[in-house]
Amino acid sequence: MADSHTTKEHRHAIPAWPSDADGVSLVREALAPRARRLTAAPEPVTIDAARTALIVVDMQNDFCHDDGWFASRGVDLTAIQAVVPQVRRTIDAAHAHGMPVVFLNWGVRADALDMSPGQLAFGQMFGRATGYAEPYRAGGEPALVTGTWGAATIDALAPTDNDIVVHKNRFSGFWHNELDAVLRRLDITTLCFTGVNTDRCVLASLMDATFAGYDVALVDDATATPSPADVREAACTIVRQIYGFTTTVDAFVDAR
Repeated sequence: MADSHTTKEHRHAIPAWPSDADGVSLVREALAPRARRLTAAPEPVTIDAARTALIVVDMQNDFCHDDGWFASRGVDLTAIQAVVPQVRRTIDAAHAHGMPVVFLNWGVRADALDMSPGQLAFGQMFGRATGYAEPYRAGGEPALVTGTWGAATIDALAPTDNDIVVHKNRFSGFWHNELDAVLRRLDITTLCFTGVNTDRCVLASLMDATFAGYDVALVDDATATPSPADVREAACTIVRQIYGFTTTVDAFVDAR
């Protein structure tokens, strides 16, 4: 007799088709809505906590740690490191609200074959810096390669066993990976974004989320970037103008 096999189900996921002696059921029971009022701009919003996920973007050693790739390139980490406690509060609040938390991290191939020529050129600053998948640390560890220390989430925000980690190889987290499939399996319709960098991967992922049909909110003070302040403000402004909403950590924590 063949060994039985059971697939581990994520606690938020739509279950596999149930079956019994009468056959297979394709009926998918709807989750009961859990409305939460969220202070936001340009308007207050009510979200469904049962169908909302928190997306934590690029809070990785290579971007946030003093020994990481960004630091090796001379990037000022002040704003990035200062936002870590705010991201921590947002993650804890998402857990308390019963929302799935998705860590959306850079993770490229060691041979960089999943990167475009343009990405590689900009990553290398046109030959003036160490780029994606190139060694920058003692011992030759490459930047942002899946499975390396640099690509891992920082210790202060380490994912729990029930959190979800998805890797990306573009500024947007919706290309060449399983993010959209995972969210749809979880029956998610609304995404709240935190992390770094506000004007780069956070914004690109948020924009593509709206193109894919998700409702979005940016947790403004749980995002950061080393870019100038007016660049960050422009990113937040365009979110409010045409993509979705901006809110705060306090509002997210206090959503009722």
